[in-house]
Amino acid sequence: MPDYKTPGQLIEALLEQKGWTQRALGVVLDKADTTINRLISGKASLDAETALMLEEVFSVPAEEFLRLQKGYDLAQARIVMRPDPARAVRATLYGDLPLADMIKRGWISAENIRDTENVDKGLMRFFGVNRPEDIEVLPHAAKKTAVNTDATPAQIAWLYRVKQMATGILAKPYSKQALLAALPKLKALAVSPEGAAQVPRILAECGIRFVVVETLPAAKIDGVCFWLNPNAPVIGLTLRFDRIDNFWFVLRHEIEHVLQGHGMSSVVLDAGLEGERAGTGPDVNDEERQANLAAQDFLVPVHQMDAFIARKAPFFSERDLLGFAKIMRVHPGIVAGQLQRQTNRYDRFREHLAKIRANILPNVFKDGWGDVAPIEQ
Repeated sequence: MPDYKTPGQLIEALLEQKGWTQRALGVVLDKADTTINRLISGKASLDAETALMLEEVFSVPAEEFLRLQKGYDLAQARIVMRPDPARAVRATLYGDLPLADMIKRGWISAENIRDTENVDKGLMRFFGVNRPEDIEVLPHAAKKTAVNTDATPAQIAWLYRVKQMATGILAKPYSKQALLAALPKLKALAVSPEGAAQVPRILAECGIRFVVVETLPAAKIDGVCFWLNPNAPVIGLTLRFDRIDNFWFVLRHEIEHVLQGHGMSSVVLDAGLEGERAGTGPDVNDEERQANLAAQDFLVPVHQMDAFIARKAPFFSERDLLGFAKIMRVHPGIVAGQLQRQTNRYDRFREHLAKIRANILPNVFKDGWGDVAPIEQ
């Protein structure tokens, strides 16, 4: 079959083969002469119903007529429509960023995501740029925050919020010696959920800017460590899991990043800090392995936990757990969390995994859970 470009060309060729006039075809299809003429000249589009009629008359599949029509329509559209770079920008910003949640959280001042004028203004303000195309989540944006992993747009947005808040905190210069001296004080607080309330004050005394920002949907962020300057480390947490064991593990993990100077050249963003990511296996990089080891060994040293499990396995009683926690001078939830992970029995001792969020939020610079921290102009 010749290479026809439009359904009209195919119809015209079929009429010629049969020796028919356009008027004859109009009578057969019960359509006006002008309708047939417009179809053949390409001034009218061929619909599915007409394609089926033509299939009956000419024994040519209706799909062939519709394929030609689709190709012709697309070619015409390409002539009329010009590429719009702004559309690709908007596709990333409106498709990949959790804009509805950013508006809800007060990070962007707009009615909803259809309020594009205010959304664009809000995004430029939030990311500190003069043009939407310079927003960091875009593939070719000039300004890029160096992150230790391939961060998603939602994670980058969360990170920017932490930076905004940390920049507004007045804090003394960081002291590594003070932070090392504070570790025993922090460990002593782990005996009860209420002890977490003192964490922000202790970290501030060491020169650490500590903030808590509720995570964004699907971001799975646990914490972050970076430096505003050589004297200003920042620790940000999400409290994604409201459990005493998780809080202390993530906090000590981020503290180790600070102690080792991690995050100075690139932001250490910790997401999904659980399972293998919280371990020391071959898939964990050196910085994360170091931080995980420090976190694992902080409240209940690994060798003592291993010895406890070896003595009591495979049966662990409530009395065993409470007794060991008392010896270690930690809340039973700390032991319960480690025991769950090491035995892969997450159904055991869940009642000891005390919530901690309500104790820390009143004492920390926070954003989320209904509270909106001021956004600098």
